[in-house]
Amino acid sequence: MTDAATLSPAAIDDAAARIAPAVQVSPLQISQRLSDRFGGHVYLKREDQQAVRSYKIRGAYNVMSQLSADELARGVVAASAGNHAQGVAYAARQMGVSARIYVPTNTPKQKCDRIRWHGGEFVELIAIGETYDAAAAAALDDVARTGASWIHPFDDPRTAAGQGTIAREILSQLPSPPDLVVVPIGGGGCIAGIATYLSEHSPSTRLVGVEPTGAVSMSAALVEGGPVTLGEIDSFVDGAAVRRIGELGYRVLAGRRAGVAAHPDLPAGSTVRPGASLEAGQTQVLHVDEGAICSEMLDLYQDDGIVAEPAGTLAITALEHIHIDPEWTVVCLVSGGNNDVSRYGEIIERSLVHRGLKHYFLVNFPQEPGALRRFLDDVLGPDDDITLFEYVKRNNRETGAALVGIELGTPAGLSPLLARMDASRLSCDRLEPGSAAYRYLT
Repeated sequence: MTDAATLSPAAIDDAAARIAPAVQVSPLQISQRLSDRFGGHVYLKREDQQAVRSYKIRGAYNVMSQLSADELARGVVAASAGNHAQGVAYAARQMGVSARIYVPTNTPKQKCDRIRWHGGEFVELIAIGETYDAAAAAALDDVARTGASWIHPFDDPRTAAGQGTIAREILSQLPSPPDLVVVPIGGGGCIAGIATYLSEHSPSTRLVGVEPTGAVSMSAALVEGGPVTLGEIDSFVDGAAVRRIGELGYRVLAGRRAGVAAHPDLPAGSTVRPGASLEAGQTQVLHVDEGAICSEMLDLYQDDGIVAEPAGTLAITALEHIHIDPEWTVVCLVSGGNNDVSRYGEIIERSLVHRGLKHYFLVNFPQEPGALRRFLDDVLGPDDDITLFEYVKRNNRETGAALVGIELGTPAGLSPLLARMDASRLSCDRLEPGSAAYRYLT
């Protein structure tokens, strides 16, 4: 059920009344830190404050509240990286409906625990596959076997209408329409709903959708003229790591003639330059690096006390790539706050690499006394710190290769460090982020 014609502002107004028993009007908060940093008046739409800590409750509840008694009796099936699953689980418990929910095997434990907590005895959680797409395939097999109702996380106009109520709330919370709204893109349902509502009620508002660099399914679809299935994707931003964008989201953005920011994996000449000034009513799709997302997650936590998941930070991370006039009112959607505390080690690591502070090397140490001491004295700088030292080969009597992680005091310390390595007697090979060796060894 992906007909874009059935997604309308009127459908979104109807959804707002339908989901009111389960969804709160989330806060719209000014961020002085982000306003000072990027210009304009930057507001955060705090969907992380919902009962399920994300906006996904809106779409899930809107779909399930429209099912017939017979459909509800047969139960529902959903697939999700975690947030949509929580919305379905919450709705299932509220309505007394049985739900089977499929999630990827790498879904953070925190999200799995929350799904079970929200759904209680009404939910069966099934972990399968490494991506949302794999979990969705298993869920659709279940629907075909059992006749249960499929609750799509994004490619259904009823789901998108529920998410579109976010735009309705934003317009009601501001004295005048915003100049710019920035939202994350996973499967495209949220931006489809928001774009549909803004098109009628605030047509001059600029709209920017943001994808993680490792999963640019919307950008690829806009460039190729239709949804395409991506090859390998980076599943770190689990709430937005989708191999194939939904037909509905694509059609809505294609209808708005959305521009696409340059990306190395997209065909040359098919993209526009990021950071260019957006005209009133214009739509653009950007991508942001996973490391930059991690840095912003840490800033939000340390400076603002906001616990946001990677997908929930996409919109804010993109502000660095958007031209913002000083008088603009800007709204960024904080789409979710379901972040597992056990992931913060990886978050810090990715942030340090992105900021140019963390580097890895393969160092061949001669098997003789004092080799490590010479490395410390002659190569390591006064502000450099070894954070990892691990031998990766131990059967060579003349040399021993070690994986060495070094954290710098400042990014500018890299060039002097490389110069000292070149001047030393040691063979030092830098591992480039993103390379096969880097991923394997780190």
